[in-house]
Amino acid sequence: MLFAVSLNIASAQGQAGTTPAGITALVRKAEAAHIDMVVISDSAAGSEPSTSPFEATTLVAALATVTEKIGLVARASTIAHQPYNLARRFASLDMISHGRAGWNATLAQAAREAANFSRPDGFSADDFRRRSQEYLGIVLGLWQGWDADALLFDKSGGRFHDPEKMHLLDHKGEFFSVRGPLNVARSPQDRPVLVLAGLSEGDLDIAARNADVILLDERQAAENKARHGDIKRRVSACGREPGAVKVLTDVSLTAASLGGLADRLEEAFRSKGCDGFNIRLPAQLSVFDDFADRILPDLRRRGLFQEHYRGTTLRSHLGLTGGGNQ
Repeated sequence: MLFAVSLNIASAQGQAGTTPAGITALVRKAEAAHIDMVVISDSAAGSEPSTSPFEATTLVAALATVTEKIGLVARASTIAHQPYNLARRFASLDMISHGRAGWNATLAQAAREAANFSRPDGFSADDFRRRSQEYLGIVLGLWQGWDADALLFDKSGGRFHDPEKMHLLDHKGEFFSVRGPLNVARSPQDRPVLVLAGLSEGDLDIAARNADVILLDERQAAENKARHGDIKRRVSACGREPGAVKVLTDVSLTAASLGGLADRLEEAFRSKGCDGFNIRLPAQLSVFDDFADRILPDLRRRGLFQEHYRGTTLRSHLGLTGGGNQ
């Protein structure tokens, strides 16, 4: 079973633990519990105005220096960043974290966000979807612009890299023109993990083609199972193995929800309603403590949650193919 903890530090007014020290302590506790990854978002659910004092990728860079194993996923907008700069930023984060970085891209358009980046009227739904698909393709292409052994650093021979192992993107599309390559080496885990969220029905094929992890909101058990099966069929139709994409369902923690939670998670997983869970950080952080100290050990006793990390990269934690320690 795969678990993720979503740390949405702007999700609740007055939420405790949103200082650098508080966030560090929380992420270290998640790492001690062997949770696969944390997802750092700098905007509230539903793209409400953020009260976060931090930009997510900057926070992830800091967390990479005080953690060793846990995956670190940052939300970054396709509106606020050009694809080349975003690809370079996450490639750098992956090097800094030794292969533990991921990008959380949402395919839901936020009107308030667009207004801050010279798009006061935003995009039409169709334009935004086509733009998002093009954007994802550029970032993924840039991440694989260098073969793993392309950089030689051969001072005596005067060769920085092997030209045969460098691949120009040379993209000219409807919304973007990007030559490439990145000036960052290939990721330790092949490429950062791509986590997609905010999906509408029209976005599912884009996600099936590109995502490593899909985050879905929590619904009734029958609907979760139907959505999970539909996504796996779409993944197969794209020529990918169904296991190449992990589908995680949101779970909102509250003090009242902890009773019987292990049973509900086991039932959802065994009924193939998901591949794991994206645990939403509660306003009362003591509830997360109870989850880590009581619920996860119970799930371990049931053989449903890992005793230790399976490797050193985020891909290895999630059982995804790619470079790094699998």
